[in-house]
Amino acid sequence: MVKIEVLSETEERMKLLLKETDRSFMNALRRTLLSEVPKMAIDSVRFQLGTKEQDDETWETTGPIPDEMVAQRLAMVPIPTKFDRFHFQNLCPNCANLVEDDRGCLECQMIYTCVVFGTEEGTWVTAGDLKYLGEESLEIGDEYKKIPITKLMKGQMIEFYATAVMGRGKDHVKWSPVCGLSFNPRKKAILKNKSKAKILWDMNLTITSKDFGKEKILEDVEKVTKLIEEMNHVGAGTEESREFNDAIVLEEFPGEFILSFETDGSMSTRVAFTKAIEELKKKFDLLNEDFAAVL
Repeated sequence: MVKIEVLSETEERMKLLLKETDRSFMNALRRTLLSEVPKMAIDSVRFQLGTKEQDDETWETTGPIPDEMVAQRLAMVPIPTKFDRFHFQNLCPNCANLVEDDRGCLECQMIYTCVVFGTEEGTWVTAGDLKYLGEESLEIGDEYKKIPITKLMKGQMIEFYATAVMGRGKDHVKWSPVCGLSFNPRKKAILKNKSKAKILWDMNLTITSKDFGKEKILEDVEKVTKLIEEMNHVGAGTEESREFNDAIVLEEFPGEFILSFETDGSMSTRVAFTKAIEELKKKFDLLNEDFAAVL
């Protein structure tokens, strides 16, 4: 059974060490995080067109970029995703039996509205201008409210209603909750020649000979990662590489991998990873059922 150790974790970034596994499982987990974890995202936008009289001035719903581009930017805004509150529209208890065009209720969609007027010096329309028609807890997160959408000048305005629904990254990247996703084999560094390695130590970088201990082996994940970065100073293409040669060698731990990823802010990293495991388990269970039926 795969063993998982959390190396570091914040709301937006996570690094994990997985043991007793292989590349095929790691790649399956990577693909699941990217394309199978559900997420809320703006899927349709209704722009209000025309003019409006306000403060004895006329404002027109025009802007520097087309409505299609505004909608595209809105689709990438991280919408808070609450799995205990919302369903896929085709699985919604209220809308599942309706035709697709008639679906949409408080349990399967989120509606945001936005009205912004331009100024002489220019006014930025940002994600913070989207107002959720409901609980404040489902407003765009404070750290993402500065995401720019467009800029309006004097006489220009924008008004629209944006609807967010649940989807998966395999259907569109706007429904992919993670980014910066990668996995690599866990490695250890072995000090083979202390005198030649002195070339690296003399550069006064982070890792020193003391980090290798008496056994001349460095296994700490973070320190090994830092060492790999610093060895670029004596790696291929550098003058020092000729003398440094294999003073320090790297070896992989069999069956151990380091997975790191970030989320777009629609959910925490722990929620995203937990959902990925659940989705992957469902697929493996279906595969077992298929095998059982055939065999």
